[in-house]
Amino acid sequence: MAVSLGDFIVSEVNVGVFVVGRDHRLQLWNRFMAHHSGISSEDAIGHSLFELFPDLPQKWLAKKIDSVFVLKNSAFTSWEQRPYLFRFAHNRPITGGIDYMRQNFTFMPVKNDAGEIEAVAVTLIDATDSAIYQMMMHTAMQKLEESSNRDGLTGVFNRRYVDMRLHDEIQRIDRYHVDPFSVLLFDLDHFKKINDTYGHVAGDEVLREVARRAQAVLREPDVFGRYGGEEFVLILPQTDLSGAYAAAERIRFEIAADTVASGDERITVTASIGVAQYQPGVTSAEKILSMADEALYASKHGGRNRVTVYSPQQPVTP
Repeated sequence: MAVSLGDFIVSEVNVGVFVVGRDHRLQLWNRFMAHHSGISSEDAIGHSLFELFPDLPQKWLAKKIDSVFVLKNSAFTSWEQRPYLFRFAHNRPITGGIDYMRQNFTFMPVKNDAGEIEAVAVTLIDATDSAIYQMMMHTAMQKLEESSNRDGLTGVFNRRYVDMRLHDEIQRIDRYHVDPFSVLLFDLDHFKKINDTYGHVAGDEVLREVARRAQAVLREPDVFGRYGGEEFVLILPQTDLSGAYAAAERIRFEIAADTVASGDERITVTASIGVAQYQPGVTSAEKILSMADEALYASKHGGRNRVTVYSPQQPVTP
């Protein structure tokens, strides 16, 4: 028997096509579906779609198909809404991060000569390439955004990002009335002398090592950044003064615990630290930083290599 052009196209097109009746039994199963499922057309037609593929989301898919019978309109779902229905393999590199073929589906009513809907035709389009490209673009954008928030020398957050996070913490407290946060501001003692004695290459190595040592004792939610020159800032969410003081002492100890190697030189490094806690009425990042800076100033003038906690009895000019 001669095969019609339409039947030939449906069978050979590189798109999945299958047709189900109201009882969800298959009436058509094209070559694409047979190839990727491993179930031939002869073995598929006449059988329930959900018996052949028990892993399908039956409740969701049955509702989708039935809605075409009821509403008499086509429907669509993309891989972004539901990555796949059939667990079909794909031929892309596994390094693309995609486990199964990503699939777009169209559900279309099939009408008889009387205009009544007697079946639903479903097309499956392989959207794996689009999914991989979108994931790659998303990853690239994340890396770009991340790099824009980082200090080029030390790899910790930069001043712009720290300021933004300070603003977010203040807004979070005002909105949700959660526990206050604290801020540590510290810089390296006699850093100009280090640069003058050992050179700027050694000075850069000192900054990188100090950043590494400080990060080693931080919690996951803490925000640590370089604020400029040899000055660093640390935001401690939901941390009171006693907790912030303990964190500051850990950082001070880690920085001074060992010399920093630069070539054949061993460079002694210490830090002075100022600690301040958010207070009601503080409405800007600049104000709480000025409180921490005042405590840092006291550490410097108290002999360096020490931690000073800001006292609210010594008000800071807004």
